[in-house]
Amino acid sequence: MLCQESFRCFDRLRVRWAEVDAQKIVFNAHYMMYADTAISAYWRALALPYDSGFARLEGELYVKKATVEYHASARYGDVLDVGVRCAGIGNSSLRFEIGIWNGQALLSSVELVYVFADPAQQTSRPVPAALRGLIDDYEAGRSVSEVRTGDWNALGRDAMRLRMDVFVREQQIDPAIEVDGRDEAARHVVLYNRLDMPVATGRLITESPGVGRIGRMAVEKDLRGSALGRQVLDALVAASQARGDREVQLHAQRSAEGFYRRAGFSVLGEAYEEAGIAHITMVRSF
Repeated sequence: MLCQESFRCFDRLRVRWAEVDAQKIVFNAHYMMYADTAISAYWRALALPYDSGFARLEGELYVKKATVEYHASARYGDVLDVGVRCAGIGNSSLRFEIGIWNGQALLSSVELVYVFADPAQQTSRPVPAALRGLIDDYEAGRSVSEVRTGDWNALGRDAMRLRMDVFVREQQIDPAIEVDGRDEAARHVVLYNRLDMPVATGRLITESPGVGRIGRMAVEKDLRGSALGRQVLDALVAASQARGDREVQLHAQRSAEGFYRRAGFSVLGEAYEEAGIAHITMVRSF
């Protein structure tokens, strides 16, 4: 029997009306959907964007075997925690165990076996050492990412690629606004995953004597909600403290206000529009 304490990665969901059958319980096939969705959360926990990450690994994962055992039923509105762990890696296969819980009650146990394969021919190939090591380290509780702090010469290329993807292509901000001429004098942070792919970034500039300003916070779209942004923010706050600032400010998009509040920032002044997006100034004192 699976126990929650043996899992590091969890995905939380609420049962929707469309997932309940005529017996007013979750239709059996949806438990497999919950498991498959949680696998995506596992790759986020490993800081591995699926499309670009597996392209870097030169392979894809294909389901070879899927089994499910039912222990109890979920009902409309229940909040479920879906735990995922990699229970074994063979030459070309990966075996995942998934537990679906309602509180402490185990509702379902799922096993998924994937084969790592050539995406063009769909023929199996050995699991790359980089992926094997990444999973082993994650399951052992070791770090799967690295925060690097430096100047524009060292980190600018990777930081700008992320910023262009997020701000210009995704949010449709004018490139002339994004490239503001302040990067050369800024302190930059870029977070890299274990494949040396840049997946999150931010910068620290001087707003006025003793006041820093954090900005250009960007996280790879597939990996949002996986604490990578918080790692970048904490590194920038630490850099501001280390240089002797008495406070640090930021211009937060309103959609991210809660994220910055949880990091100790408070609202300063009224909301305003910047680059066509609602913002609010927030501050944290030291």
